[in-house]
Amino acid sequence: MYQLLKQVFDVGIRTEPPPPPEESLRVLTQRLENEILRLFNGALAIRQVDAGSCNGCELEIHALNNPYYNLEGLGIKFVASPRHADMLLVTGPVARNMEVALKRTWEATPDPKLVVALGECGCDGGMFGESYASRGRVANVIPVDVAVPGCPPTPAAIMQGILTAISAKPAATHD
Repeated sequence: MYQLLKQVFDVGIRTEPPPPPEESLRVLTQRLENEILRLFNGALAIRQVDAGSCNGCELEIHALNNPYYNLEGLGIKFVASPRHADMLLVTGPVARNMEVALKRTWEATPDPKLVVALGECGCDGGMFGESYASRGRVANVIPVDVAVPGCPPTPAAIMQGILTAISAKPAATHD
């Protein structure tokens, strides 16, 4: 114990340094904020659905809420009910056990609804594909507006996917 305490005092507490500022992230953030303000009156509600993923994509989604990406500061919030959502963010290959639940979630989301499929599994079934236990990609079960590839996709790629979905569907206004 003494050795450990001595090392802490000698070295100090080390944490990861903050990532360097990226101009592309600043531009992406500004565009995302402008589109949300224009199309959704400043607030976009997202319901995240894990349809059978390994949780790699969920870790990146959680990173979106840290101070570096600050998704909530842009007017984007995650909601617990699909009835309050403007967009579904679906991860993983759709497990047969989640097929009915995903369809019900999609049906409960008010129109106009947006769907973003995340990760290789959500886009094309990933290494699981279609089998007795998996329906494969999200588009096999519900309509998908944007697919964000990557295993897992980076938080910036997820933000770009959200921006692409809301930009491509101008009918998604709440006027």
